[in-house]
Amino acid sequence: MIEIKNINKSFGTLQVLRDVCVTIGDGEIVSIVGPSGAGKTTLLQIAGTLDKPDSGEVLYDGVNVLNLPEKKLSQFRNSNIGFVFQFHQLLPEFTALENVAMPALIKGVKPSEADKRALELLEYLGLASRKDHKPMALSGGERQRISVARALMNKPSVIFADEPSGSLDSKNKEELHNLFFDLRKEFNQTFVIVTHDETLAYKCDRILKMRDGVIESETNKQ
Repeated sequence: MIEIKNINKSFGTLQVLRDVCVTIGDGEIVSIVGPSGAGKTTLLQIAGTLDKPDSGEVLYDGVNVLNLPEKKLSQFRNSNIGFVFQFHQLLPEFTALENVAMPALIKGVKPSEADKRALELLEYLGLASRKDHKPMALSGGERQRISVARALMNKPSVIFADEPSGSLDSKNKEELHNLFFDLRKEFNQTFVIVTHDETLAYKCDRILKMRDGVIESETNKQ
């Protein structure tokens, strides 16, 4: 259970989040929609502990993780949170397998164990044959699925995705969207997804619509 309580955030004189409150349940897939500048990505970054609010709390299972020292917060993030970005953010000098294994290596897992887990994920995603390829040798859809595998590496409690299909063509976009729901069915994986894609948003359990730094409306699809 993730609770985001009374989050406020400003950049200079511009207030981008205003007393935002959100609760995310285990195994839930929630989309955040709204026009550019509504505060969607800022909220996602704060919920994912990549940024800190001016005020408010971010609780994971009742613990306000924003109070953790930076080193422990980084360890918490690496162990409990996965990220999928619009432009995959894979390291170009490393192979698909090495990119996927990276979060486990940062956590201190033995390389052999990290590689085994990474290969299992690539096999699950149908990409085992691409394990030794570097990102430039992969298609856009393959790169994004590898970024999903990387996000899953440490068995996170939640994956935050920021416009994950924004750079994909229609076929790869649909495959990626279906993958999120397959992962929820298979692993009870929780997702919070910022998206402009109406089809993806409509499939989610809840739709949070943001405007001018507040949650303007909430649609529960369950």
